[in-house]
Amino acid sequence: AFAVSVVSEGAEDETELPVLQKSEKSRTISKIGRELKGIVFVIQSQSNSFHSKRAEDLKRDILKQAVGLGKELPTVLLIHQIDRHEGAWTILPLMRDFSVTYGRNSSWIFFCEEDTRIQVVKLLETLRRFDKSKEWFLGKALYDEESTIIHHYAFAENPTVFKFPDFAAGWALSIPLVNKLAKKLKSEPLKSDFTIDLKHEIALYIWQKGEGPHLTPVPEFCTDDVNSYKVDHCATTFSNFLPLCGEPVNKEDVFVAVKTCRKFHGDRIPVVKQTWEREAALIEYYSDYADISIPTIDLGVPNTDRGHCGKTFAILERFLNHTSPRTPWLVVVDDDTLISIFRLRKLLSCYDPNEPVFLGERYGYGLGTGGYSYITGGGGMVFSRAAVQKLLASKCRCYSMDAPDDMVLGMCFSGLGIPITHSPLFHQARPMDYPKDYLSHQIPVSFHKHWNIDPVKVYFTWLAPNTEESHNGKKVGYSREDL
Repeated sequence: AFAVSVVSEGAEDETELPVLQKSEKSRTISKIGRELKGIVFVIQSQSNSFHSKRAEDLKRDILKQAVGLGKELPTVLLIHQIDRHEGAWTILPLMRDFSVTYGRNSSWIFFCEEDTRIQVVKLLETLRRFDKSKEWFLGKALYDEESTIIHHYAFAENPTVFKFPDFAAGWALSIPLVNKLAKKLKSEPLKSDFTIDLKHEIALYIWQKGEGPHLTPVPEFCTDDVNSYKVDHCATTFSNFLPLCGEPVNKEDVFVAVKTCRKFHGDRIPVVKQTWEREAALIEYYSDYADISIPTIDLGVPNTDRGHCGKTFAILERFLNHTSPRTPWLVVVDDDTLISIFRLRKLLSCYDPNEPVFLGERYGYGLGTGGYSYITGGGGMVFSRAAVQKLLASKCRCYSMDAPDDMVLGMCFSGLGIPITHSPLFHQARPMDYPKDYLSHQIPVSFHKHWNIDPVKVYFTWLAPNTEESHNGKKVGYSREDL
């Protein structure tokens, strides 16, 4: 009898064990589902067709991973689809909406770019380490090695002390912090000012001169390529490549306009000729003086010390009326812009020239109170012919000849409902003005300014095409010194 009872007890244990395992598994799935439902994913998307498709692909990937983890699905938002006003891309104006909509039932708002790749399970594991009832600002930390103009020379004594997030790796705010920011924004509306480097300005706003949280660095938020041997621990990775959507556009499809003036003919134009001019099939130099040795074209617009709106609009008129209608792209650069036309031709393969495209590095003005976005001129402004046609068919023009051309263009396109298309590969400043870690996952298209650098050396270090890149389009290892 004893033997039988032992056997029967053993049999009972064996039949119960799978039930316990199933129960444990269902509890785990339920827990993961609740955690997932507590995350609001916000993709920093754009309305241009190329970019919106990439963002939709990322949304699908996040939801596909979530379906495999249980019935509960997270919320995935695309910034350009919740764009109730021009400034949604600057994110802070959305905090009150986030707080009202998700402030009670969510735990985290997780932001990422369209090329960020997310391992959802590892992201959940990572966020679990942080008490969601406290104020957290999480991300991959960047910092300035020296104070820089693009950050208004902030923390000049020791800029390395202030950390700000690399958006490419993804970054997260706990809901208590979102609620706090929303409350502050209600009582103190955002100032009507410039947005130049959003990631730095958001970190400054959250920090509140020491009263708010610093960024907490999270090693699992990565910008290594998904195929790198380093990414085993990563919850996020980044597709760090120059987009190529088929064959690069033909050389003859890109018309380059260089803005210059007589006083810079002797020092800036020779740099262009030593560096990137050879990459351009169609290029003209526009000045206040016709110099046949360059040659420059005098548009009949006097040089101004401030903005160059009159000159730029004259260039747009000339492009529309005096170049082949089969040339779909116009690039307007300053005489101290360093640019890779070779890489730009690859990038432009991803854009439809039949759409009104206005492409470059995006800045903002007065976005807390309506304002507008614009492409900052020094990094290069790229227009599709369709965009130039729509602009010049409108009545929007310079309010003065010396108005800032890039800002007037932003105002005009905003009024026409034509979105600015941002690419982080264009740069208004020099390589030394950006964190090295930020540039390490880029294949840049342009830099700007010749201050305290050897511009020829900067071009050949950062921008010049070489044999390997020319043949297979892959990123190559440059010897990038402290330039």
